[in-house]
Order: sequence, then structure tokens, then C-alpha cells
Amino acid sequence: MANRHLQRSVAMQALFEWDFQGKHDELIDEIVARNVLEFAPGIEESEFVRALAKGTLEKRAVIDALIEKCAPEWPLEQVTIIDRNILRLGIYELMHGNYGEVPPKVAINESIELAKTFGGESSARFVNGVLGTIYREMGEPMKDDSTKKHKEISEEKIEKVEEEKIEA
Repeated sequence: MANRHLQRSVAMQALFEWDFQGKHDELIDEIVARNVLEFAPGIEESEFVRALAKGTLEKRAVIDALIEKCAPEWPLEQVTIIDRNILRLGIYELMHGNYGEVPPKVAINESIELAKTFGGESSARFVNGVLGTIYREMGEPMKDDSTKKHKEISEEKIEKVEEEKIEA
């Protein structure tokens, strides 16, 4: 599992660089490749990094809307760049991840750990609060068991949130 944590860390760093350098989506493959070489040179398979970074960017509009909804006192551009991208990555994994590989609470915990490592003094609490709110809004999938039914219910709730964003 340490390998997955490292790959999440590299994906977050790639998203940070993408954001810092002007949000040029077309450069994400290059940024990911460079970050894998720099921060995880011994890693054998980096597809997880690429999937997290690209998936996060593909769902960015919905993810950013959720951040703004769940942290209304913090306009997205006022959230620190590191916290913003930890949240993006965590929300992506929470909403669109494979629950069989990464249960929702693990995705939340991984994001909190990234915030503790890379963020500021209050980053972990902020990330926990936003992701916890989203998790509760999703109906706390897999809270009591790991059946496929929870994933299906959560996907329905995600679709509802995405539809509300489109209507707004």
C-alpha cells in the first residue's frame, strides 16, 4: 500500500504543478511523467498516478463546484494551491474511485495524510471537513459493509450532484 500512497503523492504534486503553471490541461501527461521520474524513480507502474491526475482534471468542473459548495466561506481561488489540489484529488477518488480497491474512508484518510505532509497547520482539518461533508452527502457509502449496492447508490447520488451543478 505504500506504493499507492507514493503514487497519490506524485499525482497531487503533478496537479499542484499543473495549477501553479497556469492550468494547461494538455501538459498533464508531461507533468506526470516528470514528477514520476523526480519523486518516484523506482516505481514500476505509474498508471495509477496518470489515472488520478487525468481523471481529476476531467471531472474538475464538478469537483470545484463541490469544494465551493462545501466550503462556502473559502472561494476556490483563496484556498491554498496545495489544499485545493489535495481536495480535488480526494474528491475525485471519493466519487469516482474503485471502492473495491480504495474504500471511501481510505480515500479520505489518504487525503488527510497528504494534507498533513504537504499542507499548512490547519490543512488536515480543512480537508477532513470538506471530504467528510461530501462523504455524508453521498450517503456514507460502505460505512457498514462493502457490498456493491453501496457503490451503485453512491453513483446515483453523484449523478444527482452533477445534474444539480449543470442546472445551476
